[in-house]
Amino acid sequence: MAYNLDKKMVIGVSSRALFDLTVENEIFETQGLQAYCSYQVEHEQDILKPGPGFQLIKSLLRLNEYNGKQDLVEVIIMSRNSPDTSLRVFNAIAHYGLPITRSVLVSGASLAPYLAAFHTDLFLSAYEDDVQCAIDSGIAAGIICTERTAQVIPMPTSQIRLAFDGDAVLFDDQSELIFKERGLDAFEENEKVHAREPLAEGPFAQFLKKLSDLQRQLGTDNCPIRTALVTSRSAPAHERVIRTMRAWNVRVDEAFFLGGLEKKDVLKAFGAQIFFDDQSVHTLNAAQAVPAARVPYSSAGGMHRFQQAAQM
Repeated sequence: MAYNLDKKMVIGVSSRALFDLTVENEIFETQGLQAYCSYQVEHEQDILKPGPGFQLIKSLLRLNEYNGKQDLVEVIIMSRNSPDTSLRVFNAIAHYGLPITRSVLVSGASLAPYLAAFHTDLFLSAYEDDVQCAIDSGIAAGIICTERTAQVIPMPTSQIRLAFDGDAVLFDDQSELIFKERGLDAFEENEKVHAREPLAEGPFAQFLKKLSDLQRQLGTDNCPIRTALVTSRSAPAHERVIRTMRAWNVRVDEAFFLGGLEKKDVLKAFGAQIFFDDQSVHTLNAAQAVPAARVPYSSAGGMHRFQQAAQM
């Protein structure tokens, strides 16, 4: 019988998200593909350092050891590397003892066609084009920040801690579009009027639901997964969010309605192993303290059209 991924949480991660390839990427951008390939082959035995997504992936993989459970999480390397230049990545995987056995290596081509084929629930990459295609295909995905202005202290792996922004991440972008086009007063009035109407699902809604199902499966006492909502919303725009979570029957362990306060310190205190937000101003700032990933707007959404119009 063929191996089945249907019941697993499938995480696709690029080599740059998993390992620190800052030097190698600079060689690629300044000297070209051939120089990059030669460098990787020449340094095959040099172990790569952990990258921004390393601790999250390590923690997720440990779920397969939790209470003897084996079929919870599958991590697949999804890389633009060629098979010939990938040995260094696999050497690092073996060095750190990561139980990752499957990979997609496309030699510079787009990874987007293969995400659905592997039933991917979450895709982390440093390549915006691949992440945009994933979002447009209805798959939760984030452009992981590789530009960190401060040394991020590795988080402990005993508990997985994931933090999410609300609008345009967990929820769709319609409320955010009202804020952008008509201002804060119009946004708050809209949320008050529609307080009992659940928000529509955003790109990470299904991923959060699957996480919540996994939390229920693992038990509420000392659960190894903890989630947080970290949003710029505040009262009176909080009620619709809480009622939406209730309507979705999802578990969010902590919620921070910051009303425009900076998110970085809260994320650091929470101990997020990753934070997903739609705005680069928030992800770049958060990345000074915790790993962060930007969620691009769907090409079919209102915020994407708003951005395009603003750039004209």
